[in-house]
Amino acid sequence: MSEILQSLAGVPDLRASAQVPLSPYSRFGIGGPAAILAETASVSSFLEALRIVRQSGQPFVMIAGGSNLIVADEGFPGIVVRYAASGIRADGTGVSADSGAELQALVDFTIGRGLKGIETLTRIPGWVGGAVYGNAGAYGRSISEVVRTVSYTDGEKVRTLTNAECEFRYRESIFKRRKDWIILSTELALQQADAEELRRVASEIERIRDQKFPPSMKCAGSIFKNLLIAELPPGTAAQVPEDVIRDGKIPAAWFLEQVGAKGMAAGAIRVADYHANLIYNDGGGTARDLRALIAELKSRVHDRFDLTLEEEVQYIP
Repeated sequence: MSEILQSLAGVPDLRASAQVPLSPYSRFGIGGPAAILAETASVSSFLEALRIVRQSGQPFVMIAGGSNLIVADEGFPGIVVRYAASGIRADGTGVSADSGAELQALVDFTIGRGLKGIETLTRIPGWVGGAVYGNAGAYGRSISEVVRTVSYTDGEKVRTLTNAECEFRYRESIFKRRKDWIILSTELALQQADAEELRRVASEIERIRDQKFPPSMKCAGSIFKNLLIAELPPGTAAQVPEDVIRDGKIPAAWFLEQVGAKGMAAGAIRVADYHANLIYNDGGGTARDLRALIAELKSRVHDRFDLTLEEEVQYIP
């Protein structure tokens, strides 16, 4: 690893360090160290770092803002790479943002310019790249609705996909299947609107989200994806009350409530008393306990409904 670290240290505009704790890079605040962490905001330096890392043969992963990240207590014995460019630019009703920009900064930027399309994503933590990767959304809107193009690298060149080529679906994109493709930036097509009205909508959503997911809470927001009613087995769908269904989706929290999830705990990892799909670190929690609690919840729902919940979080390793 020392030779790899030395090679990375020679890349301009790139910071590389050994044995870096990853807990600060996760909203849960847990996780051991990475053997090497390399970070840059330069595209050319990032491509050079990827070349070095891939040629090394060592295991490596990409991380972004860490809002949906669970890192093992033992850490990661390989190389963690971050592309941290965070620029946001406007051209009329078009806005481009680097993948390392905070999603909230992008939301505030568009609201301030009276551009409608992503105001409902306010208070969703994380970076723009992660939002595109997971097709983030809230209150009936998803970022895919306004994405025009996405620039990414396959490790060799910088390439561009149109919206259709990104194969967006509910909380899905082609980038979840092609993990070797790394998002660099995105262009959004927005609509002109009244800035004060957009700010009013966002403020109301902030109030609701801050009650549900306080900014100081060590959590990833909802831990499981909601479910599409059209994709459920008929027998399972028939058990769901009609007033639970919203926009063709059933909250994962409903299934979790039926199996007694609220208030469950494993060590200092807890399910909120008021929200069955919210797991948080109450202080001193471990990744082992977090994974165990997630597994127990999935098992209970599967046994009761013959249904496998899917996490929104990503695991390292």
